[in-house]
Amino acid sequence: MMVVRHVLMILQSLLRLAVGFALLCGLAGPTVAQHTFQLPNSESKTRFTKAEHVLSFINDYRENKTPDDIPELVHAMVRLGVISDPEKSGVYTGFLAGIIQDNQVRAPELIGKMFPMPPPQQVVLIKAIAYSELPNWKLLLEGFVERMPARKVLIHRYLYGEATSLSDLPLDDGFTLDVYWGLYFATGNWAPAARIINALKWAGEKNDVEKLTIGSMAKWTYATNATRDKNLLDLAKREINHQPEDVRLHLREVIDAAELFETRKLREKALKSIDELRQKGPQRVRDINTWGQAGQTALALGCVGAAALGQAQFGVPCVLGGALSSAALKYLVPKP
Repeated sequence: MMVVRHVLMILQSLLRLAVGFALLCGLAGPTVAQHTFQLPNSESKTRFTKAEHVLSFINDYRENKTPDDIPELVHAMVRLGVISDPEKSGVYTGFLAGIIQDNQVRAPELIGKMFPMPPPQQVVLIKAIAYSELPNWKLLLEGFVERMPARKVLIHRYLYGEATSLSDLPLDDGFTLDVYWGLYFATGNWAPAARIINALKWAGEKNDVEKLTIGSMAKWTYATNATRDKNLLDLAKREINHQPEDVRLHLREVIDAAELFETRKLREKALKSIDELRQKGPQRVRDINTWGQAGQTALALGCVGAAALGQAQFGVPCVLGGALSSAALKYLVPKP
């Protein structure tokens, strides 16, 4: 009996050990799984899964400013490749400049959350900080030098006056118009829109196809925007009495087109004028390649500007590089 009892005690002890070991294994499984690293699916947690979503947000932002969403927006810009070419990212550069300008106190925090960012896209951010024209923009830029070691040469040029500031950018350039539109989309302020109005003086240019193109694009995009933005229409009406005659002439047409929703006529007139000047002008502007590279926006009148204003139906290829920039030319200029 003693032997049997001893055997039973041993068996009970073994059983308890077996049960305990089983429970331990059951608990260990989930514990290991919880510590397994998994890359997050960035698209599942963001509303910005397409380039159109980015543009739509930019278009609506000035009516509903939510700066806390900007870092997520920038991450989407990087992921979607819309700012992979800084020279074709004027709208995005200007928009970020406007965000920084509008949020001076929070700018360091917002910019810090935009990282990590690949070196090419860092160029857009560097220019945005400089173009914000904040009184302390150089100190702000200096604070992120160590986060952008690959861009130290460019940062040095902005900090020590070797790079072009916003006020020094040539207005007769598609990139500059892009920047001013981006600034307006971010802030809703009249200042960048007034600069765009200044470009209307070239909408009737007879000798320079570059300036005619820029003036025509400024005219058409301003009118298109003003059909949906009373702020822009009010500015145009105010400026009509303060601009020189060569601007007033085109500003009247902008106001009429916006109020009557007849912007298509402006586009058709612009295309006709550009084509005539291209054909009748000197050989250097008649050559389609030279014209396309110099004018930057000549053939963008078909869709590019409108797409940046929230008209996604004009197609993604027309918006990947910004509203007016030369990115459109690779899609719109006829292949030789």
